[in-house]
Amino acid sequence: MISREKEAEILRVFHAEKWKVGTIARQLGVHHDVVHRVLAQAGQAPGWQYVRPSMIEPYVPLIIATLEKYPTLRASRLYEMARGRGYGGGPDHFRHLVARYRPAPAAEAYLRLRTLPGEQAQVDWGHFGKLKIGRAERALWGFVMVLSYSRHIFLRFFFGNAMANFLRGHVGAFEAFAGVPRVLLYDNLKSAVLERVGQAIHFNPTLLDLAAHYRFEPRPVAVARGNEKGRVERAIRYIRTSFFAAREFSDLADLNAQAVSWCEQVAAQRLCPQDRSRRVHEVFADERERLLALPDNPFPSDEREQVDVQRTPYVRFDLNDYSVPHTYVRRSVEVQATLEAVRIVADGTKVIATHPRSWDKGEQIEIAEHVAELLAFKRAARHHRGLDRLHHACPHAATFFVALAERHGNLGAATTALTKLLDLHGAGALDDALAGTLKAQAPHLAAVRQLLEQARHAQSQPPPIAVALPEDPRVRDVVVHPHPLTTYDQIRTENENDDDTE
Repeated sequence: MISREKEAEILRVFHAEKWKVGTIARQLGVHHDVVHRVLAQAGQAPGWQYVRPSMIEPYVPLIIATLEKYPTLRASRLYEMARGRGYGGGPDHFRHLVARYRPAPAAEAYLRLRTLPGEQAQVDWGHFGKLKIGRAERALWGFVMVLSYSRHIFLRFFFGNAMANFLRGHVGAFEAFAGVPRVLLYDNLKSAVLERVGQAIHFNPTLLDLAAHYRFEPRPVAVARGNEKGRVERAIRYIRTSFFAAREFSDLADLNAQAVSWCEQVAAQRLCPQDRSRRVHEVFADERERLLALPDNPFPSDEREQVDVQRTPYVRFDLNDYSVPHTYVRRSVEVQATLEAVRIVADGTKVIATHPRSWDKGEQIEIAEHVAELLAFKRAARHHRGLDRLHHACPHAATFFVALAERHGNLGAATTALTKLLDLHGAGALDDALAGTLKAQAPHLAAVRQLLEQARHAQSQPPPIAVALPEDPRVRDVVVHPHPLTTYDQIRTENENDDDTE
């Protein structure tokens, strides 16, 4: 729409100044169709205007008749039908013109669904971007379950929407609700529905096991009928704007703790859409009594994966390596993981290692006993272990060894010496010294020792003392017999006599 002032200006320059339609549109900054409309409304349409007939006009009856019978027929098929009847235009222009004649779908009216207390909940995932954790980039997903009657929200965040997290979300929601709804409504996601042909539905077997354990009915919505689970869709939009927007958190546990607080306070204090006179937490208190009782034990939701231990005593799980006793190399074990820990089980029931779970990428999570046992079993691993320890403790160690190798230095001796300096001075001081030698382009052990001594003097610290005894019993228990000093006195006397003779 344009203002009345601009309409008056269009009429004035058309009649008084004799401007053409194109000139009016260009100078007044409007479309030429707007100029034609204003002139037509004023009964002053230019009689000199010539409108060229479109090439599609002879085929319009064909298009209309075909679309009335087949409303969703693609324009490419209509184009081939018109070409077979002599149409000589291009497909792009034809497609653009067909859109004018395609009948619009009739507007659909929806019933407002009402449910009984404790009868139904709706479940869905929401994607909340990605998080950078060390060298790993993890997708952040929010599991949302909404009770249809009270609109009480359960929210839990996970790294990924795999089946294990899907199960953890259900178990956490049922425990938070202190009960189970009779029907759970799902979209046609793979964690719920593996295959669907019409009314024939192939449910995910793990979901059926979960439903049998908690005695609820899984029910997928119809295909392309997202309105049937509109309550959880609106809840996810509400979470994005009210909770997640501009949210700061330190890690996943902190984010989930904030989510629990938000669900119990902010979300629970809003007015219930089904009963605007009451708050959500008030309606939920009534609905909780109608939920099904929880079973005695929660459904197992740990991640389980069968893996093979290769030549090194580590198992690879979720982008990281976890140590196992070296006696289990070349064997198959099972990894059982929660969000906090990783257990490694052998022979079905024997737990051989338990580690804290890492969400980073390429990490080596070790138990000191595993490494110590391997070193005691195979002494040849000492040098490689020292290199690995230095690389993990000092970020500049890798660059230092490269520079030392370019100068044909002894890498084995350097590894042993730097490992001892690491024990004496600590990782931070040694890494600063390595960085200093690289900056001075002097990658030598002497330079490292000099910088460590300078740093010690600058901080007025006493000389470091090594208190750890060697691990090798051949060195630790060796007996040293001191040489008698009288031998040196005898050598001196003999030398003096020789001088007098001369």
